[in-house]
Amino acid sequence: MSSPLSRIVPCLLLLAGCTLAPRYQRPDAPVARDWPATPGATAPAGGVAAADVGWRDFFEDPRLQALVALALEENRDLRVAVERVELARAQYRIERAPLLPSVGGSASFTRQRVPADLSGTGQAVTSSQLSVGAGVSAYELDLFGRVRSLADAARAQYLATGEARRAAQLAVVSEVAAQYLAERATDEQLALARRTLEAVQATCELTRRAHDVGRRSELDLRAAEGQVETARAAVASQAEQAARARNALVLLVGRSLPDDLPPPRPLSEQRLLAELPAGVPSEVLTQRPDVLQAEQALVAANASIGAARAAFFPSITLTAFGGTSSAQLSGLFSGGSGTWSFAPSLNLPIFTGGRNRANLDAARSQQRLEVAQYEKAIQVAFREVADGLATRALAGEQVKAQSGAVGAERRRLELAELRYRQGLDSYLSVLTAQQDLYRTEQALIQAEQARLTNLVQLYKALGGGWRERTRAAEAPPAAASAPDGGGARG
Repeated sequence: MSSPLSRIVPCLLLLAGCTLAPRYQRPDAPVARDWPATPGATAPAGGVAAADVGWRDFFEDPRLQALVALALEENRDLRVAVERVELARAQYRIERAPLLPSVGGSASFTRQRVPADLSGTGQAVTSSQLSVGAGVSAYELDLFGRVRSLADAARAQYLATGEARRAAQLAVVSEVAAQYLAERATDEQLALARRTLEAVQATCELTRRAHDVGRRSELDLRAAEGQVETARAAVASQAEQAARARNALVLLVGRSLPDDLPPPRPLSEQRLLAELPAGVPSEVLTQRPDVLQAEQALVAANASIGAARAAFFPSITLTAFGGTSSAQLSGLFSGGSGTWSFAPSLNLPIFTGGRNRANLDAARSQQRLEVAQYEKAIQVAFREVADGLATRALAGEQVKAQSGAVGAERRRLELAELRYRQGLDSYLSVLTAQQDLYRTEQALIQAEQARLTNLVQLYKALGGGWRERTRAAEAPPAAASAPDGGGARG
């Protein structure tokens, strides 16, 4: 059986509407062509880009590696980002579906009785009707690309959520590492406070004995006792901070820490890949998922302009049906029982109260807003990398200088204690030396933590943390797959 529907559907499939969306052009980056002059800002020839360095190769501490792996499985922020990707994928498929006609089948049976006074023959009539067929319902010919523009916008929004998921993973990796370093620092600060308490308790005991035999004044004794209480308060404060740091780490990981984790390494033995090549801004910024997310939002806004423009033009909607109909089931598929209908409709916007114009103005304003957001994302990324490079160049010198200061203060305390035992100085010189040494050792721990944290932040700023293992320098970059082809880029 041949019907107009069998000829109409192939024609509908061949219709491809143009799009009224403006041609997309990536805005120029509003940053300098090179990083500020700092040591190590350029990449050596043939070096692996920081974005291609796997986090297992960047972090050498087995405990930290285990914590990052747990966080990537259990962190709730990351789970939310993954579900948003799936939601955006479904939304894109919903927006893309109207590009093709929806074909549905139907079957019906009707039996009715017409009374005699309403029948044309004056006799009561009972009749039956059976019909089977398939049809296209309200398919819009996308002559001006409205539906296609909406689908393009949904696709860009999907890709933007994919980049947001990558950005979430980079954030989780860097935050877990930074918090782990903070936990190590607070534990070392607590250990330092306890060692200081033991030292001042020993000194206080010696002073008490000397006071009992009349060799030291009560002023020296009370000063030593006050130093003990101050050290005890410092221990309590550091214990509280260590507990808070551990709780924050548990929150980031997303579960309580297992008992079988590898033992932690002290800050001085943390080995991070310090020689991360920065490359040039134009290459680094294309590795940043937050920049790519902002660009995809701009692409979506650009496509929305096409949909807003198409609303000014007529739209044609097609409804068609074809099948067979008969009063008897035996004659449903016999010759001459074919039936069909074809109902095109034209919708021409004449007066909408300015709604279409307002929608177009809103779409253009949204595009300008996304341009500004994209440029801001680039500027923020540029600053983060520049700050990381500047800190990396000087952090090592700060740690080295602070280490020298600790050595000097230790020697000063030794001399102060020696002069105090010999009766050449009062206990005030020992007290001052102990306090200064404690503060200097605290500053050394903080400087080492800051140096390592900066490397973690620089690793993230350069786009690192997405890969588990380092990709070879010559390997081609991974491309983002289409939403209907198996997932976001990974």
